[in-house]
Amino acid sequence: MNLYKGRPECTSNRLEKEIRVYDLLDKLGIQYERTDHEEASTMELCNEIDKVLEVIICKNLFLCNRQKTNFYLLMMPGDKKFKTKELSKQINSARLSFADAEDMEKYLDITPGSVSIMGLMNDKENAVQLLVDEDVLKDEYIGCHPCINTSSLKLKTADVFEKYLPAVGHEARIVHLLGED
Repeated sequence: MNLYKGRPECTSNRLEKEIRVYDLLDKLGIQYERTDHEEASTMELCNEIDKVLEVIICKNLFLCNRQKTNFYLLMMPGDKKFKTKELSKQINSARLSFADAEDMEKYLDITPGSVSIMGLMNDKENAVQLLVDEDVLKDEYIGCHPCINTSSLKLKTADVFEKYLPAVGHEARIVHLLGED
């Protein structure tokens, strides 16, 4: 794996949703580094990606309430455990669970394994609420996928929250997750 500045030179073999991420980041003047890799489906590969990017890629979980009337994208440090009960209490939502792949595609134009804050650019109706663990904000950089899990990006945290989110019409709700047993 190599580290590159900005978008790929050749985009003919890339999905449109990935190209849209690069187009938006470039339009917003957000600098980023990128690495391409095989499908990030194992923790071992994710650890290798982290080393190349020199950042821990955020764990991104697409959640919903039992009635499937509220959808959430949770960003948290990749090495922190997720406890449903802990989050449910903070957002006053009983029985959170993982949302279906169909809803993930419908709202974020993302498939399982590729969930990323970049998918919020596809949520024009603001159907998904962004929840961010406060520890994510402590790091200078965020690692995420550009809507596909065969590439990974390194972006400045400040750029994501001060430029990207306002541009896509989303705000983050900060949560405090201990991630302990």
